[in-house]
Amino acid sequence: MAETTGTTVAEVMAELAGLADPKIRAVNEKHGDDHAVNLGKLRAIAKRLKTRQELARELWATGDSAARLLALLICRPKDFGRAELDAMLREARTPKTHDWLVNYVVKKSPHADELRLAWFADPDPVVASAGWALTTERVAKKPAGLDLAGLLDVIEADMKGAPERLQWAMNHCLAQIGIDHAEHRARAVGIGERLQVLKDYPTSPGCTSPFAPVWISEMVRRRDGA
Repeated sequence: MAETTGTTVAEVMAELAGLADPKIRAVNEKHGDDHAVNLGKLRAIAKRLKTRQELARELWATGDSAARLLALLICRPKDFGRAELDAMLREARTPKTHDWLVNYVVKKSPHADELRLAWFADPDPVVASAGWALTTERVAKKPAGLDLAGLLDVIEADMKGAPERLQWAMNHCLAQIGIDHAEHRARAVGIGERLQVLKDYPTSPGCTSPFAPVWISEMVRRRDGA
């Protein structure tokens, strides 16, 4: 969509400040986030602004989490350079900002696979978790060229002791391999059973457990209509 004009960073920041709710911030802080704006209201602003790449860059530069989330909704993903996306990921301090950056922007970038490979082996576990998230996307949508058995080797060796965000990303990859690739399903389930990662994670009624053996079984059942 074409860029519109007339809205400044100061105006957007003032609007976000007016929408800030301490109760929302308190809930988000329990999950490591610090934004205080209802996400539905944030999306409504994005819908009004439409695509504004330069405004998005300016909002990101403020360092404010709500502004950064809005930036990710109004940006043009293909306009970011590889180095720019790498810097943005390393600046993304909170889980929600990190997740939206990876899912809404990096996955749509022509640099996605280069970044996947670079981040996958990064010593920073949060950066590495982004590499695993992009790998999970490949497992599901474009698995050609991936060494799925090799990925399972790494998961089996490293997931149990990985820091939380990296562990979650590796666990998602484990489950995705088991769901989408029948030839690796038994091994994926076996790894999950042996490692017991997230087995006791509290799951709300109607939601699927993140414990890989249960997750794999349920997704395959739904897909196959069993």
